Amino acid sequence: MLTVSIVTYKTDLTELEKCFTSLETPIVSTIYVVDNSNENYIKNFCSQYSNVEYIGKDNIGYGAGHNVGIRKSIQSGADFHLVLNSDVYFRPTDLEKIYSYMSSNKQVGQLIPNTIYPNGDMQYVVRLLPTPMIQIFRRFFPDIFFKKYNDKFLLKDWNHKSPLNIPFHIGCFMFFSNDALKEIGLFDEKIFMYMEDIDLTRRMHKKYETIYWPEVTIIHDHKRESYKNTKLLKIHVKSAITYFNKWGWFFDRERKVWNKEVLDKIKSM
Repeated sequence: MLTVSIVTYKTDLTELEKCFTSLETPIVSTIYVVDNSNENYIKNFCSQYSNVEYIGKDNIGYGAGHNVGIRKSIQSGADFHLVLNSDVYFRPTDLEKIYSYMSSNKQVGQLIPNTIYPNGDMQYVVRLLPTPMIQIFRRFFPDIFFKKYNDKFLLKDWNHKSPLNIPFHIGCFMFFSNDALKEIGLFDEKIFMYMEDIDLTRRMHKKYETIYWPEVTIIHDHKRESYKNTKLLKIHVKSAITYFNKWGWFFDRERKVWNKEVLDKIKSM
C-alpha cells in the first residue's frame, strides 16, 4: 500500500487537480493534503475525492506538514509513502513502476526519478552535498562567476542515464520505504522550509540506498520562488544556517567522503 502527502499553501486548484490526476492508480490508498494556509476553497476541493484526507494547519512548515502525513501513513500500515509537491505531475503507470522497483529492492530507502521542466529541460534533482560557499554563490552571485563550480555541484557533466546512489535529493518527489523512515526518523521540524530535504536524505543515506532512478521521468513545474520573494529568501537563509550548524560548516568529513564517492562513481560509468 502507498500513501501520499502534499503540503499546500494557497495552492492553485488547477495545479492541484493535475497532481491528483497523476495519483489515479489503485496502489494509492490515501492522499493526505496538509494545507498550511487552512483555506476553505482547498478543503472544499479535496472533499470531492474519496481517497483525499484534508488536514488544515496554520503554516507549521514544509517538513512538519509532511510529517503529519507520514505519521498517518505509518499508523495505517502502508508500505511506502510519497512526499510530493503539488506542481509535479506524471503518468500513474510510472508510479506503479516505482512501487514495483521499491518492493523488489529492500535496500533502497528512498527514490527520486528523472525530473524535467515542462519545456523538457533537465532538472538537476540530485546533487553533491552543499558547502556554505556554493549556497552563498548560488543565492547572491551571477552564474558567470562560478559556473564551473556550480556545474560540478549540480552534476551537469553526468548524463543521468544510469541509477545512482546519492545523498542529496530535492524534495519535490521523495518516495520512501516506511520501514526505513521508522528507523531513521522524519523531517527535522527545526527546519521550517528548504534544506529539510537534504537533511533527511543524508540521514537516510547512512542506513539505506538513496537512489536516483532514470527509468521513469516526471515533470516538475519548479518556480524557484525563494529567488524572487524576499520573505522566502530569508526563510531559506535561516534554514541553511540551521542545516550547517547541524552538519558542519567547513568541517564536514562525511560530506567530503560522500561527494568524492559520487564523483568517482560517475567517472567509472
